[in-house]
Amino acid sequence: MSKKIIEIEDNNQFSLSTGDLMAALLLIFVLLLIGTMLKLQEEFDSKSDIAERYKELQLELYNDLYDEFEDDLEVWDAEIDSALTIRFKEPDVLFDAGSSNLKSSFAEILNVFFPRYINVLQNDKYIEHIEEIRIEGHTSIEGRNGMDEQEAYFYNMKLSQDRTRSVLQYCLNLLDGNTVAWTRDRATANGLSSVKPIAENQTESGRKQNRRVEFRIKTDAEEQIREMLRYAEN
Repeated sequence: MSKKIIEIEDNNQFSLSTGDLMAALLLIFVLLLIGTMLKLQEEFDSKSDIAERYKELQLELYNDLYDEFEDDLEVWDAEIDSALTIRFKEPDVLFDAGSSNLKSSFAEILNVFFPRYINVLQNDKYIEHIEEIRIEGHTSIEGRNGMDEQEAYFYNMKLSQDRTRSVLQYCLNLLDGNTVAWTRDRATANGLSSVKPIAENQTESGRKQNRRVEFRIKTDAEEQIREMLRYAEN
């Protein structure tokens, strides 16, 4: 006895085929993706604008520092670069060999330099953007007679740290009131031994260039740019 196959016709006009359902879901997904991409682009553009403004701020700060000290840099044997570093390059003016005591010649420079330096940084344009005022001490590679390379490195590390602390202490004593408090909260003393030379250590002229003191400014611009780059990578 054969079985009778009964075909049931679906006459529901509101029913969707599997293909229609998948197409609808795909459309929703595409719309959500477009919305997300537009939001990400808007946020990225915003962060790019912020980074650009901060780069402009750093350029303005460089120009103001240069204008302030243009007439003094050659006299002091100093220079300022676009990374907001002021570099005192004449070691014979700074310290006696092996000593962390400021020479009177360097103290006289700091008397003129540091209060004006802080005055520029406390300009209304910059004061909220200054994160750190780094005083860095750098040495050449040689230590005392008879020291091997590692002994000389640690000797110079201690010497450079002692020197930057001396500079920082002296500079803070040139300020008073709210200015000294603001500066103390941001100033750091960083002895870097011989690890960041700017010239070859094989010649006396190169070693002389490497014995230096630098004042560097870290603004929150750098963090804004780093954040933007991290955002872009993600």
